Amino acid sequence: MATDKREGNLDAPTRHPLGQDGPAFYDENALLAEMERVFNICHGCRRCVSLCHAFPTLFDLVDESATMEVDGVAKADFAKVVDHCYLCDLCYMTKCPYVPPHPWNVDFPHLMLRAKAVRYQQGKVRLRDRILTNTDMVGNLAGIPVVAGLVNAANRYRPARQALQQVLGVHADAQLPRYHSRTLQKRMRGHVTVDSAKPAGGTRGRVALFATCYMNRNEPGPGEDFFAVFEHNGIPVVLAGQERCCGMPRLELGDLESIRKARDRNVPMLVELVDQGWDLTALIPSCVLMFKNELPLIFPDDELVKKVAAAFYDPFEYLMLRHKAGLLRTDFKAPLGKVAYHAACHQRVQNIGHKTFDLLSLVPGTTVELIERCSGHDGTYAVKTETFPNAMKLVKPVAERVKRSEPDHYGSDCVMAGHHIEHAVADGREAEHPITLLRRAYGL
Repeated sequence: MATDKREGNLDAPTRHPLGQDGPAFYDENALLAEMERVFNICHGCRRCVSLCHAFPTLFDLVDESATMEVDGVAKADFAKVVDHCYLCDLCYMTKCPYVPPHPWNVDFPHLMLRAKAVRYQQGKVRLRDRILTNTDMVGNLAGIPVVAGLVNAANRYRPARQALQQVLGVHADAQLPRYHSRTLQKRMRGHVTVDSAKPAGGTRGRVALFATCYMNRNEPGPGEDFFAVFEHNGIPVVLAGQERCCGMPRLELGDLESIRKARDRNVPMLVELVDQGWDLTALIPSCVLMFKNELPLIFPDDELVKKVAAAFYDPFEYLMLRHKAGLLRTDFKAPLGKVAYHAACHQRVQNIGHKTFDLLSLVPGTTVELIERCSGHDGTYAVKTETFPNAMKLVKPVAERVKRSEPDHYGSDCVMAGHHIEHAVADGREAEHPITLLRRAYGL
């Protein structure tokens, strides 16, 4: 059967570069024509209806139109679909039968990113969204010792949250992160790591941790747990340095120029570490994905970006590679009981398998229930007034799975997803990062 006659795609998906420097990328008419083409394919398929709110939005627009086809949907309403795409990539990697190399060449996330980039270039972005995605600026301000306490107190004070909703459009019921003035960078300053690097399983046995703006300012505890676990396994660990945000929040805004600036700041520093013999990792799956997948697709001709991508690992991927080579310590001291583990979308699309699930399952006296469904958080989607209700709807099946499993522990590699699930479960218990659970199992 000829390739162009196949209904679905029997080949492994391949990803084309974003192509933001092409002549038609920012052409709005060309963009709308491509959106109509792809939306017609999605309308005829509808496999992705359960993934996020973008697809139900599209299908409702079609079904409520005069023609009940995409040509009956006003072009201005295409933006409503874009608003609900947070670039998780799951439709591309797990559902769509028409991704390249299929001749229909459907890349829904990249199309949505292009639409976001066009909108950003046109200045059609709210101040709220510019502020929320400028994590370096917000973190630097909110991390000032006195300011951190005030911000945390205000985030727990109902009248202040209602005012924030009115002024900035941050939903009063959304869970906001805490800020720590004693950051991970400060906590690990002067730390002397182990000196016993041993290459194995494709790893060089020495890891530089990209702290990430979130783990540095908002969640430094799992960073300390990471040091303890990796050094217990004889792996020297250092912090990467004074990095900037990886750029993922600005990517979801369509601000490609900020992505370029973040690359120019982070990549040379990371290349220097790679040249010194360090592998790279981060505790936020979105940050790992940014360096492993997104930057190489945005800057396909940048050899330094490729070098960093080749050296970047998910933390549990790294440990399982060491385990396969016989170098993971299994001297676990404490069983974890039952763990409800949510696999983050940005980890799933890295195509590395269920490494966190596999490793936690090695702990004696531990059973792990795997939950593969989007939490609906996305960093900003779950805090904005207009999308918070959808985020709570998306997380509900995950929260129900956690409740039904009655676990001793639950959490996600994405700490933001974990806290969003925690917000929906609402039983007084906190979500825990898997690296924290692993440290507890080792008794460190």
